[in-house]
Amino acid sequence: MDEKMIKRINELAKKKKSEGLTDIELKEQKQLYRQYIDEMKSSLKAQLENTDVETPDGKITPLSDFRKK
Repeated sequence: MDEKMIKRINELAKKKKSEGLTDIELKEQKQLYRQYIDEMKSSLKAQLENTDVETPDGKITPLSDFRKK
């Protein structure tokens, strides 16, 4: 997510607190929040997929091997 979109999210949040939002602005805010959440989930998932765990016996195992089956 680029700085412009984050700035817009913050602008809408401040306006919502101070004077309220129009229906169009509420839809825009909801859409921006959804996009932000989806991108954060994707980023976290990618980070976790590239994470390894060192067990007490010193063995290195990819975190993905610990998923519930």
